[in-house]
Formats: sequence, structure tokens, C-alpha cells
Amino acid sequence: MDWGKKNRLSQVFGADGKCFYLPIDHGYFLGPTKKLEKPGETVAPIKQYCDAIFATRGIIRNCIDPEDSLPLILRVSGGTSVVGGPLTNELLTTSIDEIIRLNAQAVGVSCFVGTEHEKQTLGNLAELVNLCEPYGIPVMAVTAVGKELEKREARFLALCARIFAELGASVVKTYWCEEFEKVTEGCPVPVVIAGGPKCDTVREVLEFVHDGMQRGAVGVNLGRNVWQAENPPAVARALKAIIHENLSIDEAVKIHDEMAVK
Repeated sequence: MDWGKKNRLSQVFGADGKCFYLPIDHGYFLGPTKKLEKPGETVAPIKQYCDAIFATRGIIRNCIDPEDSLPLILRVSGGTSVVGGPLTNELLTTSIDEIIRLNAQAVGVSCFVGTEHEKQTLGNLAELVNLCEPYGIPVMAVTAVGKELEKREARFLALCARIFAELGASVVKTYWCEEFEKVTEGCPVPVVIAGGPKCDTVREVLEFVHDGMQRGAVGVNLGRNVWQAENPPAVARALKAIIHENLSIDEAVKIHDEMAVK
């Protein structure tokens, strides 16, 4: 790995090799999602607990202060909407010139394995790696299942993660599942846990994150379970405690509860 790529990865991972990414890219297919209507205001009270922001170029340019920003992971796939055709029908939306111009530390692309657009989206990943590798820009491959949430089981997710790594991804973002170690042990690059649908309680969020970290994940990429919570900074602080401080679920819940009542 060349110096530039090592340097960029060091910016999106903590000194301990772990990470807490805050995704605010949901609007690229969902529009103004609840509590993400004004992304800059959403990020402001949370970012001190995070390692990087995952967002589109439009949100970065219009909502993120360039002089006071976390490292950036730039979403570079899209082209579909929740009211249009299949969400799987994505293409690459951002050029390598634009990636460099925005000074992104990494880029992210969704891949829809097991769908009619599997070849197309895996091709997007391969093309992106080909574009970014000469410039030392890491690529995060995102396991995307669209509306088919039943696909989130170990055998399928392990298949996806391994394919993404084989195609050159530097990091894989995927869902937590039972027997999550089957996903991480079969993937030769770092695995980051996706958030998925919003959980009913904060403890539920902390439980699956803690379990995933114990089973080989290096961190999380959580959005709705953070900024749609009743007290987003308290949730973010509790997640940081599990990810970077190796605290237990009960200890993290205590941190959350103490912050939430202030």
C-alpha cells in the first residue's frame, strides 16, 4: 500500500484501528429524510464523537464547513429514487476529478448482489477501484439489499463481503447478523457495521454494535439510529465508548442515560 492510501486510511480510522462513521447520504434516494432535512445542523452536535462523515458531494459542498470538517467518505453511486424503478439500478455519479477536488479521504459505492443489477453494480465497484487506486484513494463497498431485508443473514453477507474484497475494496460496509464472525473471518479487509432500520431502543443499538465488534468488526457506519434518536449526542457518545473505549453495553447505556437527562 502506498503512502497516500495509508495516510487517507489513517484519517478515517482512529489510532486504535477502529472507526465510527456518520452517514448522512440518505437523501440521494430518499429525499429530505426526517431529522436530516438540514444535514449541517444534524451533524454539528454529533461530529465530535465520530471519525468521518459519509455524504454526497452536494451535501458536502452546501452543508459541511470546509474549515471545520471531519474526514470525508464521499458517496459516488446513485441514480435511483424511492419512488422510481428498482433501487438496485445504480451507476457511478462522480468523476475521479471531483473526488480529488473535494479532498475525499475515501469513497463509497453500493453493490446489490443477488439482484438483476448485480453485474452492473459490481462493475461499478471494479471501475471505481480502477479509477481510485492510481491516486491512493480507498474504496468502501456497501452491501445493499434495497427493500429485501430478509437477505441480512451470515451466509449471504459473507458472500458479498468476500466478493467486494476480491474486487479491490479497501473497506466493506455490511449489516450485522447472527454469527457475524462468519462475515468478518471470510473477508480479508476491515468490515464496518451498517445501521439498517431504526431500532426501538438505544440498548438494542448498543447490543448489536457491541456484538459485532466482539465478532471482528472494526467499527460502524450508523445514521438513523444516531440522528433520529431522542438525544443524538448521547447515543453517539455511548457508541464511541463501545467502539473506541471497549466499554460494556451496561457502561455505555449508563453514559447515554447520564447525558440524556442533562
